[in-house]
Amino acid sequence: VAQAAPQLDADLDPLEQLATLRELLFCPLVEVQLEGLQHVRKILSTENNPHIEEVLGAEMLPRLLELSQAPENCDIQFEAAWAITNVASGSTAQTQAVVNLGAVPMFVELLRSPAENVREQAVWALGNIAGDSPHTRDLVLEAGALPLLVDVLSGANGVEKLSLQRIGTWTLSNLARGRPKPRREQV
Repeated sequence: VAQAAPQLDADLDPLEQLATLRELLFCPLVEVQLEGLQHVRKILSTENNPHIEEVLGAEMLPRLLELSQAPENCDIQFEAAWAITNVASGSTAQTQAVVNLGAVPMFVELLRSPAENVREQAVWALGNIAGDSPHTRDLVLEAGALPLLVDVLSGANGVEKLSLQRIGTWTLSNLARGRPKPRREQV
């Protein structure tokens, strides 16, 4: 007997249904996962009060990282990467939660994605992580992000959007700033 996919209550705010959202992320149906990811991303995208702590408290971050590594579905990768990017834009502790789960090498690898929107999220996430502290900046550099970022910015993967060029330039600036300065061999 097939189990029914979890459903959100349309009358309630998705923030009030974090347990159900988490179930959506673990559902084997891709379209259900995508719906859950979009809701989580929107919760994390509110400008004045992104609900990062609530999402972390619901223990969704490991699953978001898992889904961001699903190359068979670029929509899933994109939504998961966007959600993680928003977590990495938070406090130092929130950024560190992303780093602690191994997101830096994962995002470096996503710079190679054939999907431009996935590459854009990887650039943005790495910029958020690198901009948090000299320590996280060095982790991004040590993971080999710089040469791949230069490839993305040079259009090596095909035509790149202007927004990606802007985000990439900002990320480059985060890779070069902070005290102590990055070691010469890192740049």
